[in-house]
Amino acid sequence: MNKPSPIVAELGRPETPEEAAARKAASTKAYRSSQTLRNLVAALIVTLAVVAVMVFAVPRGEPASARKIDLAGIAANVESTMESPAIVPELGSFWRVNAAELQSGATVVWDVTLAPAAQDERGFIRVAQAFDADASWAPQRLNGIAPTDTVSIGGLDWDVFGIGESAKGNVRYAIGTQAGSDYVLLYGSRSADSTADLAESLVPQIRALSEDS
Repeated sequence: MNKPSPIVAELGRPETPEEAAARKAASTKAYRSSQTLRNLVAALIVTLAVVAVMVFAVPRGEPASARKIDLAGIAANVESTMESPAIVPELGSFWRVNAAELQSGATVVWDVTLAPAAQDERGFIRVAQAFDADASWAPQRLNGIAPTDTVSIGGLDWDVFGIGESAKGNVRYAIGTQAGSDYVLLYGSRSADSTADLAESLVPQIRALSEDS
């Protein structure tokens, strides 16, 4: 004997098979939708947790500072190698050293690259001391440009090389002078006044070189 179908309160009568099937289908759909939402929320929470771990757990140190160059120490080695004094720029608070090396070749050159220490200052100047050389060496560093004028700085006559805006690379100004048997060339992207200030600070060493020759 079949058990009679229960009376549904909303209908006031037993459900028909079609109504029962529709109700079950709606219930299943609602359940699956709720499960999908729960899964999405759970996945989002897990993702945020992983990101938090990566952000807070990864060690953070200060950015590595630029390698400090021992200008005086390198210059001492240059003097020992060349058995001759090397020009050593006085950095003060304005300049920092970007590079310093003894370059070999037909003419051996003690080369120091300086840049402003302050972040709001731009440009560079290279101080190149060519051993046993004269002004005829300088065009090798300046794409063949020869001196076009002279200027007096610190009581010394300096050759001025007519580079101008048409020059290749970043070099915009260059001056040089004889220092005994060596030739000292200053060139770079700084202004004429800035280059002259650096040149004047080198005059005592240049005079000493001239007197020793």
